[in-house]
Amino acid sequence: MEFQLIAIAVLVAFYGCYIVKMICQKKKGIQTDQIGKGKVGFVKFIEITMKIAAFLVLIVGVVSVFLGISYSSIPVRIIGAAMSIAGTVVFITAVLTMRDSWRAGVSKTDKTELVTSGIYQISRNPAFLGFDLLYLGILLMFFNWVLCAVSVFAILMYHLQIVNVEEEFLLAAFGNEYLQYKKKVCRYIGRKR
Repeated sequence: MEFQLIAIAVLVAFYGCYIVKMICQKKKGIQTDQIGKGKVGFVKFIEITMKIAAFLVLIVGVVSVFLGISYSSIPVRIIGAAMSIAGTVVFITAVLTMRDSWRAGVSKTDKTELVTSGIYQISRNPAFLGFDLLYLGILLMFFNWVLCAVSVFAILMYHLQIVNVEEEFLLAAFGNEYLQYKKKVCRYIGRKR
């Protein structure tokens, strides 16, 4: 029961942050959800597939939490709880640090700034890292093979979004400034020497 409460709390905090940020940006005339909008070809395929994967892992994760069935040992579930809490903290910190530059997907029409301060000094993609930690944490707390498959699929799609869409967009939008940043900070976590 404790793991169910932890999972519910992190899911509410995580997705609550996501929804509140979208509402706040909408009030400012900012369209947060840019996934698949104005894209074609492989980029559109990646973004739409990523969005589907995100919904799938959320649905299967919530069902797994409410059923409360897990094939994980207590120590593994404790590690999962810590990961899911860490993922939520990382995600919320990333969203707050991005301020109004935050988008779900990329927008070639919106003018944003390249954020390299705060948590972005140790991760170029802390929001994606937050998603990954949340998904892995929920998976470890409520392990089942369906949740495992959709979690791995979602994490893979987020990675493809980063390397095939986000990084190319940032290079085109910010050029040398982004290249210099990329030389200093790792894709997921850590600074380069």
